[in-house]
Amino acid sequence: MQQSMAEIADYLARIDEKLDDVLRAQTNQVLARMDGVDLAIKEAMSVRTSVGRVSEVTWSKVQNSAQTIHETQGYALRQLADLADKLDRKSKVGELAKIAKDAEVEVEKWLTVLARCFQLHDAVALPELHRVMDASPDELDQHRLGLRAARQDRLELMSASTEILLTNMLEAARTANSKVLFNPTQSPAVIKSGNQVAIEIRDFHEMLGIEARSQSSEARPWSEAAAESWDKTRATSAQSVDNVKQFGSETGARAKSMTSKLSGKLSDRSLRRRKDGDEPVESS
Repeated sequence: MQQSMAEIADYLARIDEKLDDVLRAQTNQVLARMDGVDLAIKEAMSVRTSVGRVSEVTWSKVQNSAQTIHETQGYALRQLADLADKLDRKSKVGELAKIAKDAEVEVEKWLTVLARCFQLHDAVALPELHRVMDASPDELDQHRLGLRAARQDRLELMSASTEILLTNMLEAARTANSKVLFNPTQSPAVIKSGNQVAIEIRDFHEMLGIEARSQSSEARPWSEAAAESWDKTRATSAQSVDNVKQFGSETGARAKSMTSKLSGKLSDRSLRRRKDGDEPVESS
């Protein structure tokens, strides 16, 4: 756990270097409560170093602070879930482009918060084990296994949440690709934002040791979509011309047939009039 905490610290340092002032201020506002938890843990370990044990009083301070980690983690997961839902509900490329652009910033922020929460969960486990070792040493191994299982549950929860977001982002990218012909600017923007989110999630997974399944989407060239659309239009037009020709031929044939029949009827009628003496006489 100590090694994992160190790796998370490196990850947070790398993220912090990339944040602009506005995003750093927003992130710090959420993480400020986590700093209080961190101070309580460090104080407990300092006391433990001095007196050789984690007393009930010392542990109670850490235990009360641990609730803050759960609340912050839950809030961050809810924010990611909201982003995933927004992507799932929209189908217009313009709306997807806006949400995807916002997601670039929001995802990085909330992944940072989740990483910090995970780090502090591990940090809390250290004084907790020392407390169990002092109060109930016979239960130490069982408690350690329990902490390991709880840690795995957190990994699976974070993995599931980020995978849903990534899946919806990739689906948005596919939608944008299918509509690139009429959205040559916004569609590539959705792809660009989606790929950035995929990179952020991949880095987060690698840092926590989660098996990465993230993919990137390649923006479909507008010219490719235009060519395909033109081919379809041309094929449709050609078929329409053939249909018109066929219809014209059939109509002409029917017209000739009708003319022949009409001429025949008129000839028969004229012949009957001659026989009956009804044929009109021209005036001189």
